[in-house]
Amino acid sequence: MKVAYNILHKLGSKQEPMVRPGDRVALVFPNNDPAAFMVAFYGCLLAEVVPVPIEVPLTRKDAGSQQIGFLLGSCGVTVALTSDACHKGLPKSPTGEIPQFKGSMKKPPYKELPIIQAILCNSLSVMNMMHVISIPYSLMKVNPLSWIQKVCQYKAKVSCVKSRDMHWALVAHRDQRDVNLSSLRMLIVADGSNPWSISSCDAFLNVFQSKGLRPEVICPCASSPEALTVAIRKPTDDSNQPPGRGVLSMQGLSYGVIRVDSEEKLSVLTVQDVGTVMPGGLMCVVKPDGVPQICRTDEIGELCVCSIATGTSYYGLSGMTKNTFEVFPMCSSGAPVSEYPFARTGLLGFIGPGGLVFIAGKMDGLMVVSGRRHNADDIVATALAVEPMKFVYRGRIAVFSISVLHDERVVIVAEQRPDSTEEDSFQWMSRVLQAIDSIHQVGVYCLALVPANTLPKTPLGGIHLSETKQLFLEGSLHPCNVLMCPHTCVTNLPKPRQKQPVPLPLRSVTVASSDHSRPYTLHTPQLTGKAHTTPDHTLYTLLSSRGTIASSLTCLQLHKRAEKIAAMLGERGHLQDGDHVALVYPPGIDLIAAFYGCLYAGCVPITVRPPHPQNIATTLPTVKMIVEVSRSACIMTSQVICKLLRSKEASAAVDVRTWPPVLDTDDLPKKRPPQVYKPSDPDTLAYLDFSVSTTGMLAGVKMSHTATSAFCRSIKLQCELYPSREVAICLDPYCGLGFVLWCLCSVYSGHQSILIPPSELEINPALWLLAVSQYKVRDTFCSYSVMELCTKGLGLQTESLKSRGLDLSRVRTCVVVAEERPRISLTQSFSKLFKDLGLHPRAVSTSFGCRVNLAICLQGTSGPDPTTVFVDMRALRHDRVRLVERGSPHSLPLMESGKILPGVRIIIANPETKGPLGDSHLGEIWVHSAHNSSGYFTIYGEESLQSDHFNSHLSFGDTQTIWARTGYLGFLRRTDLTDASGERHDALYVVGALDEAMELRGMRYHPIDIETSVIRTHKSITECAVFTWTNLLVVVVELDGSEQEALDLVPLVTNVVLEEHYLIVGVVVVVDIGVIPINSRGEKQRMHLRDGFLADQLDPIYVAYNM
Repeated sequence: MKVAYNILHKLGSKQEPMVRPGDRVALVFPNNDPAAFMVAFYGCLLAEVVPVPIEVPLTRKDAGSQQIGFLLGSCGVTVALTSDACHKGLPKSPTGEIPQFKGSMKKPPYKELPIIQAILCNSLSVMNMMHVISIPYSLMKVNPLSWIQKVCQYKAKVSCVKSRDMHWALVAHRDQRDVNLSSLRMLIVADGSNPWSISSCDAFLNVFQSKGLRPEVICPCASSPEALTVAIRKPTDDSNQPPGRGVLSMQGLSYGVIRVDSEEKLSVLTVQDVGTVMPGGLMCVVKPDGVPQICRTDEIGELCVCSIATGTSYYGLSGMTKNTFEVFPMCSSGAPVSEYPFARTGLLGFIGPGGLVFIAGKMDGLMVVSGRRHNADDIVATALAVEPMKFVYRGRIAVFSISVLHDERVVIVAEQRPDSTEEDSFQWMSRVLQAIDSIHQVGVYCLALVPANTLPKTPLGGIHLSETKQLFLEGSLHPCNVLMCPHTCVTNLPKPRQKQPVPLPLRSVTVASSDHSRPYTLHTPQLTGKAHTTPDHTLYTLLSSRGTIASSLTCLQLHKRAEKIAAMLGERGHLQDGDHVALVYPPGIDLIAAFYGCLYAGCVPITVRPPHPQNIATTLPTVKMIVEVSRSACIMTSQVICKLLRSKEASAAVDVRTWPPVLDTDDLPKKRPPQVYKPSDPDTLAYLDFSVSTTGMLAGVKMSHTATSAFCRSIKLQCELYPSREVAICLDPYCGLGFVLWCLCSVYSGHQSILIPPSELEINPALWLLAVSQYKVRDTFCSYSVMELCTKGLGLQTESLKSRGLDLSRVRTCVVVAEERPRISLTQSFSKLFKDLGLHPRAVSTSFGCRVNLAICLQGTSGPDPTTVFVDMRALRHDRVRLVERGSPHSLPLMESGKILPGVRIIIANPETKGPLGDSHLGEIWVHSAHNSSGYFTIYGEESLQSDHFNSHLSFGDTQTIWARTGYLGFLRRTDLTDASGERHDALYVVGALDEAMELRGMRYHPIDIETSVIRTHKSITECAVFTWTNLLVVVVELDGSEQEALDLVPLVTNVVLEEHYLIVGVVVVVDIGVIPINSRGEKQRMHLRDGFLADQLDPIYVAYNM
C-alpha cells in the first residue's frame, strides 16, 4: 500500500504528478532480493500502473544493456523502482550519476524467462497462500546444496529447479548427510525441454531415490517467453506408470520427421515428455517455416497454443506480434483449424500418444544447413560429451550459425579451462569435429576457443548467445585457438570452370593507335646545341627537405660537367666505346651529369639505386647483382657511397674484392674530352634500364638512341612541354618512366624540372605539394607511395596547409607513374582530400608502362578526362569483359590508364593462341611503337623469358606487324569522347599482370581483387597480400592492433573470400606491420613474400591452416 501511495502522490507535484494510472514503471531489482521485488510489483498493481520488471546487468559492458535501453525507451518508462542496496550497486559515471541506457529499435523486447518464473512463483504465494522460499543464484554458486537443505528443513512439498541445479547438487552431495526428500510431491524441472535435462533427471533420481525421492514426483515442464508455461507433467499416484520417453533418430530429426531408433546408437536423441498441455489450452504443431500448416503425426514442428494464459503481443512491434501471437493454423485443405488465434511458443516438438507433449528443440537454436535442420542444443550436448568437464566448462559453450555463401554454417565457441595446453585444445577440437560429423552428419565451419570467463553473460550467468555471435562477426571475440574447416563443409561452390577452345572473334578487333611520325634527333647534340643557344636556361632544380634549392643545373653547367666526366672516364677508367658504366647515385643532379658524361664518352650508363646505409645487408646484394649482370666495366658514384661500398658492413654482405673499378665524381679533372661521341647508327644502345619486377625477377632492357629520342618526343607532344614550362617530379630516377622524366625530358623539351627525391618526404610530407604550389607548377609526376604518404601523412593538416598559402588550383595534370592497374581508391582519396586546396579531381590520373615499353599511356593536357567503367568481376575471371552499372553486385571499377601516347599502337591478343581479340574479351596488351625497348639485355633469375616478348606476330589477321608483349592483361574500349585531333578516343584499361594472376578452380583471379576484399573486413587489417602454394590460396594480413586480435581475423578473412570470390582460403597468416615487402614504386612483392613464407622467415603472429 505504501509503495502504491508513494508512486501516485510523492512523485512530482500535486498539480503535475510524475506517474499517473496506466503509466509504466520499471522494476530494477537483483535476483537475490525477491521480497522487495514482490512488494514493488504488487504496489504497482494496486496503484494501477504497469510494472516493467528488468534484470539489470552488473556493469555497462555486460550483454543486455542495449536491450534495457530499448525497453525503457520504447515502453515510455520515466520512473524506475529499486532497492537501496541495488541502487548503490548500479554502474555509475565518474560524477556519481547512474548512466542513461540508450537503446535502439533493432531488437525484439528484452526476454528474460527467470523474471516470468519469479513472477509466477510470487503469484502462487499471494494467490494460493503458499509459503515460497526463494534461493538466489548467488547463494547457489556458493552452496550448490542449499535448495536440497531447504527442502529437508521445511519438508517442502514442491520444488522448482533447473537441470543445472540438479547437476550441481549431484557434484556436491557427498558432503551432505541426513538428506530426506520423501516430502516432495512435485519436483518441477523448469528447463525440462532441454535435450540434456533427461540425463540430469535420471542421474538425480539414481542418486537420491535412496534418500526418499520417488520417480513419479519429477515433473518436467516446457515454457517460453511468449506462451509462458506451455505444458507440465502432473505427479501421479501410480509409481508403476513410467514417464513417456522417445529415442529418436538424429538423421530423421534433421529432415523434420520422427523416426524411432535404438538407444544403443550414438546418433539418437532421447527425449522425455513434459506432460500435457495446460488446463483450458489447445495445442497444435505447425510447420516451422512458411504458412502455418498443421504437421502430420510423424513430423516435427513448432508448437502453437491457444489459451488465455499466454502473452498477447510484443510491445510496440505490431508486425512481429501478428506473426507470433495471431497465428491461424491451417489444415491440409487450407481451412483454419480454429476461429481463435494461436500463439507460437518457439518450441519444436510433437504430440505423442495420450496427448503427451515432447520437446525436441527451440526455434531460436534451429540451424538449417544444406536443407537439413540441426538444433544448437543437440550440438552442444555432443560437444560436451567429448571428455566432458575436463576441457570446457559445462555451461560455457555456444553454438550458432552464420550465413556464408548462401547457406548457414555451424560455429562453435567454447571457454577452455585456464590450465589447458595448446595440444589439449587441438586434440579436443579435432575430436569434437569428428563426433559432430559422425552423429549429426554436418560439418563444423569454425570452432573457436576463448579464455575462461570471457564470453558475454546473461544476468543469471548463462552465455548471451546473440552478443557472442555479434562479437564473432565483428571480429571482437578474441579467441585463443581457432580451427576453420571450410574445405569439408562448404559444398555449394560453383563447379570449377572447364576451359573451352577460344573461338575466333566475330566482332571487329580494336586496334588503338596514336601516330605522329618524324625523324628523331639524338640526345647529345640536343644538349650541346642548348649549351650554345640558351646557356643560362635552368634545366634542373633539386629541392632539399626544407623546400629550399639544394642545387641546380643550367644547359651550359650540365654540358661542362658532362664533358669533365667523359674526360675522366677516358683517363682514369680507360673505357672504350660501348663499355657499360653503373651509376650508383642518390636521386639528384650528380646522377644526371654522370648519365650525360657517359653518353659524351660513348659509354652505356646503367642507373642503380644506391645501398641503404641502415640496411646494407639486404640492399647491397641487389646493387652487386645489377653491376654483375649488366657487365659494368666500372662504377661511378659519390665519395660517400664509394666509402660505403668498401666498408666493413659491405664486406659482410658481399665480396667487395670483386667490385669493378669505382670512380668518385666529387673531384673532377679540369680537362675536356678530345670530342663528344656521336653514335654512327641511331639504333645503337643508349642506356640499359634495370628493374626488379613484382615477381622478384631482375630484368634489364636495352634502350637505343632512336627509342630514347622517340620516347621523349611522345611525352613532349602529350604533355605540351616547352622551355617556359616547369614540371615537378617526385619519383625515383632509376628505371622506367621515372628515370626518363628525371634525366632525359628536360634536355629534349627544354622545360625546367623541379626534382624532389621521394625520400625527403619522410622528413617533410608536405614538401612535394608545397613545391608544386610555390613554383606554380601545371604538370607534376609522382609514385603511388608518394601519393599514399601524402594521403596518410597530411590527412589532418589541410587547414594548416591552406593557412600557409598552399594552392593547387594551377595543377592541370598530376600523373601517378605506375606499372599496374590504377588504384582508384587511392587516387580518389587523394583528390577528395586536397580538393579544398584547389586540386581539380580531373587533374589526377595514372600512366602505364612495363618492361617492353616504359610508357604506353600517359594523361596529357589536351586529351579527354580519364574514364572509369564498371565490369562484372565474375565475367572477368572467365577472361570476358561485361560492363555493368555502378553499384551492381560483383562490379569492379576500372580507371583508364591515361591517354595512349603518340606513335603507339595497341592490340589485345590471346596470350595462349596469339590471336587478336574483340573488345568483349580480356587479353594480353600488345604494343607497337618506335620507343619500344630493343630487348632484354640479360635476365637474372628466369632464363625462360623469350625474345618473342619483343618480336611477336599475331597468329592471324595482321601477321606482318611486329608487336611487343607487355605481360599485362587488359582491354580496349572505343569511347564516345574525342581527342584534340577530333578522332574518337580509345581507352586502355589495365586489369593486372599475367605473371601474378592466379589460376584457381579453372578461373583467373587477380590478387589485388582478393586483397581489397580482405582489407575491408576488419579495421585492424592494414595491408594484405595473397599468393598460391600447392593449389592452396594463402592470405597474409598485417595486423595493426594487439596480438589477441590476430585470431579474430581468421574467420572474417575466410568468410569474405568465400562470399565475394567463391574461393576457400587454405592458409591465413597474420603478421606484424611492414612484413609484406613493397618496392620503390609502392607495389607489393608477392613472390618475395611467398619465398619468405616457404622458408619460414616471416615470424608470424599466427598461422591458421584451414582444414
